[in-house]
Amino acid sequence: MPSYDYPFNERIRTLLRLEDLFTKVLHNMAAGHEYHHHCALLSLFQILDVIDRAELKADLLQELDRQKIVMTSLLGNPSIAEKVLTDLIGEIENTSKALRQNTTKLGQTLRDNDWLMSIKQRAGIPGGVCEFDLPSYHYWLGLDEDRRRQDLDNWLQPLISIYDALRIILHILRGSGNTVELTAVNGVYQQMLGGSKPAQMLRLQVDDDVECFPEVSANKYAINIRFNSLDYAQKPRACDKNVNFTLTLCNL
Repeated sequence: MPSYDYPFNERIRTLLRLEDLFTKVLHNMAAGHEYHHHCALLSLFQILDVIDRAELKADLLQELDRQKIVMTSLLGNPSIAEKVLTDLIGEIENTSKALRQNTTKLGQTLRDNDWLMSIKQRAGIPGGVCEFDLPSYHYWLGLDEDRRRQDLDNWLQPLISIYDALRIILHILRGSGNTVELTAVNGVYQQMLGGSKPAQMLRLQVDDDVECFPEVSANKYAINIRFNSLDYAQKPRACDKNVNFTLTLCNL
């Protein structure tokens, strides 16, 4: 089922953006063609830009520590699989340790690489990484794929603890909340929100055969969802039929 995550605050928005970029880096690294490795490197540069604008490390460590306390308090609960819980606690501990051991600024080892930064600077110019602009980069792309993959892995390693941390946090976030089945009448759904603990993200899923997509406007007070149909020749148009979907309000 196609699913859509919508963050309610900048903190979760940053984690979702980083998750998307790390997923693209890892996917393109696994592929062998030079164009895939080029795309992996461009996504790696975008990761540097995102983490440069946020107090990410402190936020991740704070949330991991909080989740460890929560998970530890659940030990002995007969309704929760203890092995799954202990494995998760161990993963949180290992990831927190790896993050704390990295005492430099996140991504600083890459920023100190003058060759990579010269590519990053040119990559911001449309068509700026052609072979006549960066012959050294053109040479690198022509190397054996195993050599390129090893280089990419070396550049990614200082950042992998970030990915491990956000992966754990988003996994816990997505697993929270109750999922309800709803209907958007004529493609529109609205819901007022309340409660002492506001949601941090919503997850929306639709069946594979639904030929429309949701546009969400939401905050801690209300949710507005409007389903649109994709028109490749014009801008999206409103869906005028009832759409069944599932909704989960997530909170750490």
